[in-house]
Amino acid sequence: MDKELFDFLYTDLQFIHGVGPVLASKFNDFLGNRRVLDFLLHIPSYVRPREILDSVVGAQNGDTITISLMVKSHKKGGAFRGRRRPTQILCNDRFGAPVVIQFFNVKFLDYWTEKLPIGQWRIVSGKLDVTNRGATINHPEFIELPENAEKIPTHQAIYPSGMGLTQKTFANVRDQIFNILHDKIAKNSFSENMLEFMDALEHVHYPQTNDDLAPNGTYISKLAYCELLAHQSAIAINRRNRQEKKNIRPVRAKKYDLMDKFYSILPFQLTNAQQRTIDDIFNDFQKPTPMMRLVQGDVGSGKTMVAMAAAVKMAEMGAQSVLLAPTDTLAQQHFAKLSVMCEKLGIYCDVLTGRDKGVARREKLTSLKSGRTKFAIGTHALFSEDVEYKDLGLVIIDEQHRFGVAQRTAMRAKGNNPDMLALSATPIPRTLSMTVYGDMDVSIINEKPAGRIPIKTTKLPIARANTLIERIVPQVKSGAKIFWVCPLVEQSEISDMTAAQERFDELKKYFPGTGLCHGQMDKKERDKVMSEFADPNSKMRVLVSTTVIEVGIDVPSATIMVIENAERFGLAALHQLRGRVGRGNLQSFCVLVYGNNISPDGIKRLDVLCETEDGFVIAEQDLMMRGVGELLGTKQSGWIQYHFVDYREHRDLFKLAQSAAMNNNSENESVWSAKLRKIFDCSTTVGA
Repeated sequence: MDKELFDFLYTDLQFIHGVGPVLASKFNDFLGNRRVLDFLLHIPSYVRPREILDSVVGAQNGDTITISLMVKSHKKGGAFRGRRRPTQILCNDRFGAPVVIQFFNVKFLDYWTEKLPIGQWRIVSGKLDVTNRGATINHPEFIELPENAEKIPTHQAIYPSGMGLTQKTFANVRDQIFNILHDKIAKNSFSENMLEFMDALEHVHYPQTNDDLAPNGTYISKLAYCELLAHQSAIAINRRNRQEKKNIRPVRAKKYDLMDKFYSILPFQLTNAQQRTIDDIFNDFQKPTPMMRLVQGDVGSGKTMVAMAAAVKMAEMGAQSVLLAPTDTLAQQHFAKLSVMCEKLGIYCDVLTGRDKGVARREKLTSLKSGRTKFAIGTHALFSEDVEYKDLGLVIIDEQHRFGVAQRTAMRAKGNNPDMLALSATPIPRTLSMTVYGDMDVSIINEKPAGRIPIKTTKLPIARANTLIERIVPQVKSGAKIFWVCPLVEQSEISDMTAAQERFDELKKYFPGTGLCHGQMDKKERDKVMSEFADPNSKMRVLVSTTVIEVGIDVPSATIMVIENAERFGLAALHQLRGRVGRGNLQSFCVLVYGNNISPDGIKRLDVLCETEDGFVIAEQDLMMRGVGELLGTKQSGWIQYHFVDYREHRDLFKLAQSAAMNNNSENESVWSAKLRKIFDCSTTVGA
């Protein structure tokens, strides 16, 4: 009878007693959906104990308490001489100690005075505020008759919440849902696996201590394993699907001699890691199943040249390749760099972005359809509906985490089972890589080209920002280019972070040619500023920017990177920003400017950047310090966001789940993993 259970899990929350369409819409805004299942997968973050006391005497300020109080009098609040006075309910505890209950919203004044009638006992629970004026409870969370004291929990599960969703709302909805679940389980027969899963879920929604919500605790570990099994099963199925007969394609034969010429025109020697990765790719080309390979390499490790080698090899076999970039600017930079090499090799290379219109676009589309264009570089425009290829053999995705599953699938649909090569300049810890890209073969470029000078990284307090400006004046006069990154566009009243606009106004006093670039600008205007800064002949020597320059701009003459309020960024983001300099043969510098309120953890993160340039070491540290949620962030659209999995605590579970998914042969195991994939909304195209 699992079907009946699933039908309930997919029920709209508005049909749960006490919810309705208005409250359901608030859950939808906060949870991203409004099913019973979405509520169940949103678990409490901690347990708040409510200590039962007979008297406030000796109680600690800030404690959450439950206490019996005798209501003595009401002191109604309201406006008085231009100030708002709270409503005060004056009470005594069992030992006669005075306690004041305060309410600041006069709108519900009558409701509270009726709830706390003079001369009667009430059980009150809330946070205690102890000062030299006495004991106060502001806006208690529970007020009950003595005979209803059991309605006040001794241990309250506290849920992450949003606008219009109180802890009482969460508790009431939770109770309604589990009452229905208990009824369904009592009346029907469910699989043992499902019963264990639901039992673990119930325990984390009704935790008695914070240990019940600990990542390494019994219940969270069980739920984390189930979630990992769901995703790893989807990955295993996807890998098997690629190896099915319907995906087998003829192995391409060599038609031209291009690779020897390619190696001869390279102005440098490939690193061992680059050559090893190229060999991996070429071996994949000789297999009847399409390649799915991820190339991980640190900033400046030479991934683009590996991609170029792959495109040349594909042209040598007579087929077409595309390089998909996340921004117009990056696509144009790739084209400017790689088209020169293509011309020397006799390979027709073109660029296609959203900028192309009219006759120029039609000519490019005709060249792609005819097969004349062997290497196309561009943005999402490459998989527009009207774009056709004669024989698309290779899809290269740069900064692969910027593209979701749907976009990657659309690109692959343009050819007959083309090979896929994904590039990532965001180093990923091995455990995370195994989980996210488990259906892909992985090559790692862990060397940098010879001649690259290590970037000198230092940290500096914001109080010394003016001194820093004075120090870079002579650098700019001598021809250096400088990135100055700020975390906000405009100054905010609720934040002390320096705004890009404010810093721009300050720096242009010293450097008249300063440019400004941020995500709120029109895309064409932003691309124009980036292109001007990248132009070696431009007079723009300083670019003030937000993190839009994290990926997508290559300025070899830029030698100084200043990151303001660096403590607000994750290590991976800081490493990516630092990688915008040090791309030439000149000594480069990165200055991490931190604010006045930096925490010890913030200092520790900056110290990691100052001590190493190894992106994989940095990514591992970032993972251990902040966890996967912040590490991945919202920009990582192709990466998995888990409900229960903690990468720092569940590393052993990854291997167990992966092994179970790969050996998922019995009917019972297959059925259960299918149910888990449905529960966690995990399609078999998770890594497509």
